[in-house]
Amino acid sequence: METTKKVLIIEVVEDEVSQQKALSEKFTREGFRVISAKDGEEGLKIALKEHPDIILLDIVMPKIDGLSFLKKLREENMWGKTVPVILLTNLSADNDTIIRVIAECEPAYYLVKADFTLDEVVEKVRERLAKTT
Repeated sequence: METTKKVLIIEVVEDEVSQQKALSEKFTREGFRVISAKDGEEGLKIALKEHPDIILLDIVMPKIDGLSFLKKLREENMWGKTVPVILLTNLSADNDTIIRVIAECEPAYYLVKADFTLDEVVEKVRERLAKTT
């Protein structure tokens, strides 16, 4: 079990509350300590305070969108530059802005929600965390 690993899930948009809840419950059952945020602004504050081991980040979020969040996180400090971030979104990476931010900020993975099950998302998190230990 991954009991010492903290995962920050910033995935709450009005129509995605059920997705955030499902992710939180799944990661908790898998032994992770889950920290959730209701929007990008709160998520950034939590991330900088709690220093989770990995961040699951949506792109479409209230207050601060995921791309802005990722850029601010990478600019903040050494921890922010290196913490693994998985972009988990409904948007495909065919937009120039998304492609540019991915190239600049180097998320661990870019996952389109419809293409991955909860089990596969957990596996990607474990896979990425294994590279940091």
